[in-house]
Amino acid sequence: MKITYIGHACFLIESATASVVMDPFVAEVPYRFPEVRADLVTVSHEHDDHNAVERVSGQPVAVRGPGVHRVGRVDVTGIAASHGASDGTDRGANTIFAFTLEGVRFAHLGDLGTPLAEGQLVALHGVEVLFIPVGGFYTIDAATAVGIVRQLPDVRLVFPMHYRTAEIADWPISPVDEFLRTMDNVRRIESSEALLAKATLPETLEVWVLEPA
Repeated sequence: MKITYIGHACFLIESATASVVMDPFVAEVPYRFPEVRADLVTVSHEHDDHNAVERVSGQPVAVRGPGVHRVGRVDVTGIAASHGASDGTDRGANTIFAFTLEGVRFAHLGDLGTPLAEGQLVALHGVEVLFIPVGGFYTIDAATAVGIVRQLPDVRLVFPMHYRTAEIADWPISPVDEFLRTMDNVRRIESSEALLAKATLPETLEVWVLEPA
């Protein structure tokens, strides 16, 4: 499978089973948005830096909200969560999405703003690849993200997201470095793409940092 980091909280997963885009953003978010096609798009919440389904070609099915959503051969589980942020602001609802492609269990936490509750942790049992916000202010901060990673014992690969970069230098979120300082086995990949398969997942937890597309 190929993972592409488009930017902010948006990733593309291309597999033999399906192609999935998570949290696409509008043109006003100053990352380049390449031409992408997908079978389904997950939308964690209705802020325009996460819900621009129209930018994805291929007539994808948009998946929103809690519950089990069947799209083709993929069952996507939406888990209710909060977009309450680290600054204490109530920003409404957020949905975590978990799904399996090619035998690998993925989870995208969207704009999660609070630590995970016991029921959410149970629902995320078995997740091996985790996309997690780390920049704070609008979401959980680095310290909370580290705590969540450590609560999910099956996770083998973490992709941090929703942090400040040169493209969004004036946004009030932190860079990825604070999260990375407290994590072992960090790989900075000088590309927006990475390949993975069930058989090649790391034996111990690794963090992969991709460049925006």
